[in-house]
Amino acid sequence: MVAGVLIDWGGVLTTNLSDSIGRWIAADRIDDAHYRAVMRELISHAYGGGKENLVHALERGEIDGPTFERDLAARLLTLDGVPPVAEGLLERMFAGFERVDAMYQMLCDVRESGIKTCLLSNSWSDVYPRDGWDEAFDAIVISGEVGMRKPEPRIFHHALDQVRLPGEACVFIDDIEANIVAARAIGIAGIHHQDPDTTIGELESLLQLPLRRA
Repeated sequence: MVAGVLIDWGGVLTTNLSDSIGRWIAADRIDDAHYRAVMRELISHAYGGGKENLVHALERGEIDGPTFERDLAARLLTLDGVPPVAEGLLERMFAGFERVDAMYQMLCDVRESGIKTCLLSNSWSDVYPRDGWDEAFDAIVISGEVGMRKPEPRIFHHALDQVRLPGEACVFIDDIEANIVAARAIGIAGIHHQDPDTTIGELESLLQLPLRRA
């Protein structure tokens, strides 16, 4: 019996990351191929069990946004062959994120049925738009605020403590497969998010609740 839903924010409760990044790349005239090579290395270490890097530090809140922006900007190039402006880089990167209302409505319906809900998000120094969070979540766990990050087991245990449930009573929804694998390793069921319709349908089947609205 599922009694709790843990859920990611960026790319799950918002439109996907690649669309937002694509708009930023075009607007700031970033060298796309170079950007992807840089990020591939950083992300593969951050989520693939590699050596610690600035992504780990940013997501745990060990460095602040401006420090990360300066480091990342120095690694990138614009189409003019110079680094992009560092100040405000993260804000520009994620400016294209848009709220997915169907996912928020689903969470509200889940919560109204008596199931606990918890936001579990790795923060890139984001200023989260928190409108509607009181209605959607029983608990909020943001990596930079708690000094832990996905896929570390300890942040999942912390989230479970916040909703006072064992892992076997919860399901976790995320768009990064490594995080799903980590959750499953401690007994939490996982839904690898691809799009809202598919995720809501999978959750409906798991919870045996009608969650999709016309």
